[in-house]
Amino acid sequence: MTRTLTILGATGSIGRSTAEVVLAHREELRVEAVVGGRDAEALAKVAIRLGARFAALADERGGPALKEALAGSGIGSGAGISAVTEAAERDADVVLAAISGTAGLRPTRAALRAGRRIALANKESLVCAGEAFMAEARRLGAEIMPVDSEHNALDQALAAGRIGDVEKVTITATGGPFRTWSRERIARASVAEASAHPVWSMGSKINIDSATLMNKGLELIEAHHLFGLGADRLDVLVHPEAIVHGLVQWTDGAVTAGLALPDMKVPIANALRHRERLAMALPRLDLASIGRLSFEEADETRFPCLALARAALRAGGAMPTVLNAANEIAVAAFMGGRIGFYAISEKVETVCSIFSGRNLTAPATIAEALAIDEEAREAARRLVPA
Repeated sequence: MTRTLTILGATGSIGRSTAEVVLAHREELRVEAVVGGRDAEALAKVAIRLGARFAALADERGGPALKEALAGSGIGSGAGISAVTEAAERDADVVLAAISGTAGLRPTRAALRAGRRIALANKESLVCAGEAFMAEARRLGAEIMPVDSEHNALDQALAAGRIGDVEKVTITATGGPFRTWSRERIARASVAEASAHPVWSMGSKINIDSATLMNKGLELIEAHHLFGLGADRLDVLVHPEAIVHGLVQWTDGAVTAGLALPDMKVPIANALRHRERLAMALPRLDLASIGRLSFEEADETRFPCLALARAALRAGGAMPTVLNAANEIAVAAFMGGRIGFYAISEKVETVCSIFSGRNLTAPATIAEALAIDEEAREAARRLVPA
């Protein structure tokens, strides 16, 4: 059965991998709409390549360029918030939500609809507004399928039993570029060194989050909302080979694991069709040739951002929203050469401390989440050099 698909974030790394999955399965997947950020030419190329019916650019100023690039294709287009919302709401069986940052909150919320599957790759929907987002998805009867390799692996592994029989769920981390570095050496790290992820090809901000291990902390918060597990049943394990993506330990001592080669097309294909697997012409996992899989405890002394994220998860309420906002400002300051590597965690900790005494409840709506997000960002901006 052919399923229709809308891709929010079609020009990013997840969007590009999704395009490869679609092109390999034109009989099973048809693209309704694609959404991009500012690059009209790149979005037009994706829309034409995938045969989309509609293309929307978030940057309203790029509307004329997008329309011109699509001239003669028969593909409708628009630009600005209203066009992005239209794309998210168009009739489709699956919406791949991969717009990064808080910019993806509103379009992802707009995509929620009864019976629709959301293939979720926008962390902020769960980190910033997890309770509100998941409650709305349940109310509407929308299915949420994780695209992150770790959460997708866990979703598959959790099918082996009942959630009440889960003792612990573990997501893995490569350890980033500084896995073997001393704290003293990490403190002197350059932006280029922090951006050099050893396995995955991702955006620059996510690369820095992987270097600080904040990315794994945010993924713990995501797992809490996706699977309904408390902080005491969520853990991180460093696994440099990136073959084991998630593990589920059951109360009887058994462990179910999700393994795959590190290729985002694997979890994307699973999220798009879920239990109906798509045959993918990808290299197969050959454990004999790999020979050895290694695992280490995550070091929260050298990587304090992970500890901060755990603390935010335990605190609950609006603290994950505050954590994420402060981290985005601090990472941008580091990437701009205005602060050092460990100043990222220092600024995040300071902002979280400022908000901790207020006992803010979890945002009940996307609007509330965005308001708290902006307040936390402003607090972080005051802590970093202009």
